[in-house]
Amino acid sequence: MGHIRRAVPQPRRKLDLRKTLFLLPNMITLSSIFCGFDSIRHSAEATGDDDYYRAALLIVYALFFDMLDGRVARLTKTQSAFGLQIDSLADVISFGVAPALLVYKWSLYQKPVAGLICAFIFAGAGAVRLARFNVLSMGESGQPQKPGKYIVGLVVPGAAGILVSLIVVNHAVQGDLSGPKYIVPMCVLTVFLAFLMVSTIRFRSFKDLKLNARSVLLVAFAVGSSAVISLQTRPEFVLPWLLFFYVAIGLIETAITFPKRRREAAAQDRTSIPPT
Repeated sequence: MGHIRRAVPQPRRKLDLRKTLFLLPNMITLSSIFCGFDSIRHSAEATGDDDYYRAALLIVYALFFDMLDGRVARLTKTQSAFGLQIDSLADVISFGVAPALLVYKWSLYQKPVAGLICAFIFAGAGAVRLARFNVLSMGESGQPQKPGKYIVGLVVPGAAGILVSLIVVNHAVQGDLSGPKYIVPMCVLTVFLAFLMVSTIRFRSFKDLKLNARSVLLVAFAVGSSAVISLQTRPEFVLPWLLFFYVAIGLIETAITFPKRRREAAAQDRTSIPPT
């Protein structure tokens, strides 16, 4: 009579906590994509100012998720090349296409050809800006590098935030920014933001903010001025003020340091030319 074989119990697989944590920042990034996608849906189906307001708020929510995913990745030490790529793809949707379509349906449609071109320039500049960022952020090993003190070009979420904040403010005060008399300024602003994204102007990343007198004064001024604006006007005015203040810092610093950097570049060119 043959022996009866007993089933050997299989060892239980242990939960790989690192793989689980790797999913967390990517799920947050996907939440940003969803907000951008739903904003596009609202913009496409919009029939009134309330619909554009909802579309703008969805992009604001996407901004929140965009700020959160990178910080979660750094806290959990799950930064990866995959995370860098999906974050950029999310930004193209949520802060490139979504705000471009929103500002076109909200205002620029009144000049069909010029408005369409301006909206496309914004979306295209955002894609170019993100592609350049990916190239500059990848090290020789293929892994993302730690961001430096400055970033080249205005970040795409910042540019989108400026457009969206104007729509939010306009809704709060029942303004007429989407009216015919503001079409040209809106076109100029949209193209100007696109230029800032693809420019070589350096903006602070605030990744290595040190506690010194200059940084303390800067933060104190930003917080104090935001409080004054919120109390004297409406809280909705704080976001556009902070974003315009951030852009102004980059433009002022570039104007101040431009002569010095130009002299350094000229000196480097002279040293690189071989003697005849």
